[in-house]
Amino acid sequence: MAWRRTRSTEPARSRPSRHGRHGREGRSPVVRPPLPPLDTRVDRFDLAVGTAAEFLRSAWSELRDVSFEIADMPAASDDDGIPRWTVLSDAKRIILYRLPIERLSHLHRDDELHRRMMIESCVFRAAAEYLDRDPWDLGPERFRFF
Repeated sequence: MAWRRTRSTEPARSRPSRHGRHGREGRSPVVRPPLPPLDTRVDRFDLAVGTAAEFLRSAWSELRDVSFEIADMPAASDDDGIPRWTVLSDAKRIILYRLPIERLSHLHRDDELHRRMMIESCVFRAAAEYLDRDPWDLGPERFRFF
């Protein structure tokens, strides 16, 4: 006996509209929900330099016209070391080099706080070199409560 399909007396169930052609659920949209912006090392470096530079500009009137700039690497030089920054007093520019500061600095604890402190200390030392002062003299009010 051949198999035959018989019609049942039950009414046919209609599929919900969320099912597609083959009975699968709807697919996700191409564009995902908005994600927080990516936080890269370059962005964190720019933020640390910018906040330290703004603090120094507000504390020292001699630094208000100075341009704090960020470059990846210094130009090749003949001396032994790789500079972390360059101070151009005549042009009123301080150039900080991101890669030597990030990669050649030896931190005793490699975490976000200590990396930021290293970047800020380089900004303070470069500004102190520009002003021909000691770096600890640049922010005395900041450490008064100790």
